[in-house]
Amino acid sequence: MARLVQFDRLGGPEVLTLRDVEVGAPGAGEVLIRVDAIGLNRAEIMYREGRYFYEPVFPSTLGYEAAGVVEAVGEGVDGFAEGDLVAVVPAFLQSEYGTYGDHVIVPASAVVPRPADVDPVQAAAVWMAYITAYGPLAESGQVRPGDHVLITAASSSVGLAAIQVACHVGAIPIATTRGADKKQRLLDAGAAHVIVTDEEDLPARIKEITGGEGVRLAFDPIAGPGVETLAQGIAPGGFLVVYGALDPRPTPLPNAQSFPALTSSTYTLFEITTNPERLRRAVAFVNAGLASGSFTPVVDRTFDLAEIADAHRYMALAHYAGSCGSAHPETRPGQQEGARSAGHGEPGAAGATGEGWRRCTVGPTAHADAGRLAPAWPAFPGSAGRCLGGHRRGVSGTYASDDRNGSPFFS
Repeated sequence: MARLVQFDRLGGPEVLTLRDVEVGAPGAGEVLIRVDAIGLNRAEIMYREGRYFYEPVFPSTLGYEAAGVVEAVGEGVDGFAEGDLVAVVPAFLQSEYGTYGDHVIVPASAVVPRPADVDPVQAAAVWMAYITAYGPLAESGQVRPGDHVLITAASSSVGLAAIQVACHVGAIPIATTRGADKKQRLLDAGAAHVIVTDEEDLPARIKEITGGEGVRLAFDPIAGPGVETLAQGIAPGGFLVVYGALDPRPTPLPNAQSFPALTSSTYTLFEITTNPERLRRAVAFVNAGLASGSFTPVVDRTFDLAEIADAHRYMALAHYAGSCGSAHPETRPGQQEGARSAGHGEPGAAGATGEGWRRCTVGPTAHADAGRLAPAWPAFPGSAGRCLGGHRRGVSGTYASDDRNGSPFFS
């Protein structure tokens, strides 16, 4: 029997139930994985509450990200075998598959190899953030070495990943944050410049930083009327990429009456994860960044799988930045952030509280000595774990704490 988190009705964290179920054998094109860590995303909260872009089919499981070991493969699956270290990326509907369990079946198309030197927590919590950033900043070819890139809501997990990806490709990341208290942290994370939008005029500071040229690309999860302001800082021939909808108000075509020379588009990581060739390139890119040390995901806290409801409550508190993961307690950075409301420059206007996209991970760890679980990334959850069937189950992942009842695509 496997342990699987399911829910039978829409609602709060209390609807999540850990059950003993018979997982069975993987079907054609599927893989059975023993889960070592599970990535939590804001998307799963929205799905649980019935605010996602598709409805649950009850009894429903949930979860997009995980890391573990292949236990069996179904007919027609090539490239994976029993014992392989793997990770699961968001490339399926949660109404059909899910990762919240100690053994799960997922489509082989959503499974990627995991290097032996990448621990389960990192592998479970890295893909949503880094593939989201990879698409516009690397895959698209729109950003070139030396280009300035504007990253709004930069203290989020996707924002932090975007800073690292921009540096990795030789671009110059300009981060935004509402409050000055985040400035040094963003500089330490690799931002070349930080604009405090509560204190500074965004377009004017962009022009000052870029010598009047403007940024090549603005990467924004907020949307809403604020894109008009962002567009004023984009160079002629540049790009505005909106990858979320944290501001639920209508998003205009920026400065349409002046016919600016910029290209506006929307984007989700599913453009990458549902295309095999693009996903192959993304996996190679992210793994190379992890191996070189260019990419250093952050985890603040871990939970036991049996504490999944508490993990969802923690995500909803919106009081920390970064990600969550399972690891040894001695690696816990213990970083948390105070909750706040946000406008354009940080997610969370329109009555929302908190700041930034956050990540948590649920799953067993690969360690067999401590009997405990704790965070390993800088900026995500950690707590005591339990020994479950010979494996420890911890929680970590990413979510949008500044959710404005918007983006259905990201944690």
